[in-house]
Amino acid sequence: MASLLALLSSILWGGADFLGGKLSKRYQAIAVTAVSQVFGLLIGVLIVLVSSSWLSPSLSWDSYFISGVFAGLLGFIGLVAFYSGLATGRMGVVAPIGALSVFIPLTIALINGEKPNTGQLIGMGIALAGAFFASGPEIKGGVTIKPIIFAVIAAFGFGGAVTFIARGSETSAIMTMTTMRLATLMVALLLLARYRTIGGFTRKDLPILIAIGGADFIANLLLGVATTKGLVSLAVVLGSLYPIVTALLAFKLLHERLHKVQYLGIAFAITGVAVISLS
Repeated sequence: MASLLALLSSILWGGADFLGGKLSKRYQAIAVTAVSQVFGLLIGVLIVLVSSSWLSPSLSWDSYFISGVFAGLLGFIGLVAFYSGLATGRMGVVAPIGALSVFIPLTIALINGEKPNTGQLIGMGIALAGAFFASGPEIKGGVTIKPIIFAVIAAFGFGGAVTFIARGSETSAIMTMTTMRLATLMVALLLLARYRTIGGFTRKDLPILIAIGGADFIANLLLGVATTKGLVSLAVVLGSLYPIVTALLAFKLLHERLHKVQYLGIAFAITGVAVISLS
């Protein structure tokens, strides 16, 4: 169950990143992130109300609230940097480095004493290599510093966010995710007060913004639940395969050519998941 939830989170994250990167080519990435995450908050509040999952917040480190706030702020920074990088048109630079974010929560989980078996470790290694190569790393031609900076910021933001998601989900996954979006709302309101604009979106952009916010929220929620149903290390690795989905959507919908290394990465990822399943 945990593996399935983590894989589903990758699918949703990959879709959200594709839509977010595409929309950020026309609007500022920070506006796309802020507005879409507000829709994510509304979805979270609705789920809390329908499922009666409300838990009173606490400032204790053992509660979900502080973890949710940190996850929200770090995730927001990561998304802005990631969308900004994708908007430069250098997915082959940004996505592979962003995919390395998994090593932050993975390392912390292993330090905290998790011990995957040998088969799981092998499968995780193969899957991680697949996620990196499926991102289409650009190994030829000149590379400017700007997309690399965006990618590194995104990696640290995503890695930190997933770490706090796992921690907060020990108390309540849904409340952690809703708190994340509440923190994002505070940032969005500050940006609104500063720039006096919500990005200049038109009415036809709303369905895309809702889809981005909803997919990202549900992806976070599924990963959070997955970390409570099995090994955190295994969940975060399977949840990091989203670059494959982004690349496949770009191939199918934008007719972007897949490089040979991306085909290899997809094959590695599938093999890694299979090895993990058999273990």
